[in-house]
Amino acid sequence: MLIPHDELGEETLRNLIEEFVSREGTEYGVREISISDKVRQVQAQLANGSCVIIFDAHTETSHIVTIEEWKRRKNAIE
Repeated sequence: MLIPHDELGEETLRNLIEEFVSREGTEYGVREISISDKVRQVQAQLANGSCVIIFDAHTETSHIVTIEEWKRRKNAIE
């Protein structure tokens, strides 16, 4: 299920993004980037539509994925 980022409360959205950027496997390369900068980058990606928030009802978890990944997942279900 797609969750419009602009329908989430500001604090809820920030918490979701902070949890996402602090996960293992979300490193941005050799250059160290602060959590605040990572949050701003993800906020920009959500705003421009290159990333979306999805909710998995089976696992009751939310994820931030690229729009391409969401389309692949959606097509796999259909």
